[in-house]
Amino acid sequence: MIRQCIACLLAVAILCTHAMSAAASTPAHYKVVGYATGWDASEDAQLARIDTLIFAFAHIRGDEAVLAPEAASRLDQLVGLKSMHPALKVVVSIGGWGVGGFSEMAASASGRGRFADSVARMLEAHHADGIDLDWEYPGHHESGIRSSSDDRANFTLLLTTVHERLDRASQHDGRKQENRYTLSAAVADGPFVSDIDIGAAAKQVDWFNLMTYDFVNSMTPVTGHHAGLYASANAPADARTADRAVRQFLAAGAPADKLLIGVAMYGREFADVQPAHDGLYQPYGHYAGGHPWPALKRDFIDRNGYARHWDSAAQAPWLWNPRTHAFISYDDPQSIAAKAAYVKAHHLGGIMYWEQQQDPSGELLDAIWHDLP
Repeated sequence: MIRQCIACLLAVAILCTHAMSAAASTPAHYKVVGYATGWDASEDAQLARIDTLIFAFAHIRGDEAVLAPEAASRLDQLVGLKSMHPALKVVVSIGGWGVGGFSEMAASASGRGRFADSVARMLEAHHADGIDLDWEYPGHHESGIRSSSDDRANFTLLLTTVHERLDRASQHDGRKQENRYTLSAAVADGPFVSDIDIGAAAKQVDWFNLMTYDFVNSMTPVTGHHAGLYASANAPADARTADRAVRQFLAAGAPADKLLIGVAMYGREFADVQPAHDGLYQPYGHYAGGHPWPALKRDFIDRNGYARHWDSAAQAPWLWNPRTHAFISYDDPQSIAAKAAYVKAHHLGGIMYWEQQQDPSGELLDAIWHDLP
């Protein structure tokens, strides 16, 4: 009887330990983070549903982060929103697709130091709350920027230098704990992180913005889910998905609560698509452009010959026009609900999205906010 009691107590202790570990790894609050190129007064009611707005973009000139006059004005407009919603954080994203200067700046300690100093000055001057590094991508030159075999090591060194400089700036400016200056990084998955030491980078950033969209685009040979959560039954073996991105980062040492998966507030259209499987993962004639969420609702979803389909394997919708052979991939409230459930099931940090002004009514933001506690 005594042995049975001891065994029971041990079992209870093990279960309690597991439960405490799971609770500790679950974020107390899931972040909702949105990139914004600007703001309209009609969107003000959405502020209570956003934790962080990331202004896009500052760029690099020489070894310093700089803002064009128009960009500085738009950043100040975003920062001004904090007067209505003091809990809002406004972060400055530096870079973006095709924006170079990173590899050259990060190649030396002096360059990294000048960059970090300029970042601190920018935040203090504009009363912003942090920096998001959007180097697309270390070790890669697909976007037309310069790259180097040294980018892998230099990216970690750059994050370390910026992190340390922001900590000093936080101390100088009296910012403590949740109010300190933050550092995040916008990152892709698959081959695009081959030159990033994910585990080392994770120690320096507050979170990663996983760009789990644009998986198919004008540079890919077939259509498909550009923001799919899982792999479609028709997808190639190497198809990129949000789930595979998360697993890649976790396996490389990134903590789950530092991973924010991405939602796309726009669709991508392909023309002259081969009709098999209603155009899903098929060759196409040419890329036909992007459509923001309001245009998708107004002109495409179950309109003008475009029929909505749902891929239960990928947890993603698509549109197919059998008459014109046009295909559109996008996110909608149903796919966003699936992503929110995934975030909670895997104890991730939350959801980020591109881009605020492509959802002016807040319908997709509402779906994000509704499904995350």
